Formats: sequence, structure tokens, C-alpha cells
Amino acid sequence: MGNPVPFEYCEVCDDNLHPCFKILDCWWEYFDVVQYLKDKLSEDQFNRLMTAKPKPKVASLVELIEQARKRNERKDK
Repeated sequence: MGNPVPFEYCEVCDDNLHPCFKILDCWWEYFDVVQYLKDKLSEDQFNRLMTAKPKPKVASLVELIEQARKRNERKDK
């Protein structure tokens, strides 16, 4: 993201429902994030996180553009 990001953001960054698929890559040096996630998530949720693949860059950009459009529409009302 370019700047420091709090762990709480990474826990809910995927549509505020799931942890970011890169949470292990980013936080493993700071604490036992694997054990934390195992304790917090169901076994199914944890397994899905471990096998998650990133979206293609173009798809991510299109989603971000759409989210920005929706935010702007709400501001204009």
C-alpha cells in the first residue's frame, strides 16, 4: 500500500469479510500470525485463506475504480 498499515486493516480488507491473502507474508516477522488466525478463524476459513490466490491486477484495478465511482456518487447525493 506504500505506507504502514495496521494489522486490523489486514484482518478485514477483503470486502470487510476476510483477511487479506497476504496477511502471512506481511506479519510473520512480528508475531505468530498463523496461530492467531487458526485461533480466530474456523478451520474452513483458515484453509481458504491458505489456498487463496490474488486476483489478476486488471480485475483488482477495475474493482477499485468501481468502488471509487460508487463513493463519488454517494457524495454527490
